[in-house]
Amino acid sequence: MDWFHVLILALIQGITEFLPISSSAHLILPKELLGWPDQGLAFDVAVHCGSLCAVLLYFRKDLQHLIAQSAGAVFQRRLDDQSRLLFNLGIATFPVCLIGLFTSDLIESHLRSIYIIAVTTIVFGLLLAAAERYGRATRRLAELTLAGALLIGFAQAIALIPGTSRSGITISAALLLGFTAKDSARFSFLMSIPVIFLGGLLKSYELYEQSAPVDLFSLGLGFLVSAVSAFLCIKYFLAFIEKIGMRPFVWYRIVLGVFLIAFSFVAT
Repeated sequence: MDWFHVLILALIQGITEFLPISSSAHLILPKELLGWPDQGLAFDVAVHCGSLCAVLLYFRKDLQHLIAQSAGAVFQRRLDDQSRLLFNLGIATFPVCLIGLFTSDLIESHLRSIYIIAVTTIVFGLLLAAAERYGRATRRLAELTLAGALLIGFAQAIALIPGTSRSGITISAALLLGFTAKDSARFSFLMSIPVIFLGGLLKSYELYEQSAPVDLFSLGLGFLVSAVSAFLCIKYFLAFIEKIGMRPFVWYRIVLGVFLIAFSFVAT
């Protein structure tokens, strides 16, 4: 890939990883509409590492506090709000690891068509609208139960289907459980840390198995652009989520889904 392709694809990855609009739906557009080359496994690893660094950097104080408080709670043999949140994050990560382990080949082989991505983009966009409309938006993260964390975790596992949007469906699940939009987004972003990390490890292992040559300039540029754009995306999304709500993202998903359906019919 040339530097322009790297720049655009890394920018798409960085922004759409955390917005509730589906990164997979957007990453197919340059390839299918413009005939751009596939970015390759090494580039996927680089941009996902960039996204991971962004969320770790943004939530560094939260994570330090979570770990410190949880360590103290372990030594004192008691659960407080911070240790309970860390525990719930672990519980919420379990379903996607388990289900992904047994369904990755099925998803890769049968669920990556433009039509399926278009349908999931619309369907889960409408779910996001319903969650915002009917969620009570009164609960805080300290009130999250084990059952609630597990439910959000299973919602995250559904995002293995391309077009669903990991952040979109986990925010939807949290909203339906009655959490505020800001706390729903915060928990969703914190959940992304172990998922992106484990996904990056898997992709790195696959890359190691391939033993293919890599373009260090493209990887470095992709990492940097993805990290910066993801950090800014998280910062401004959390800052404005209570003001703008989810409606703009819902309409965007519907328009994008309809466009992809139309494109899939024209292409065939």
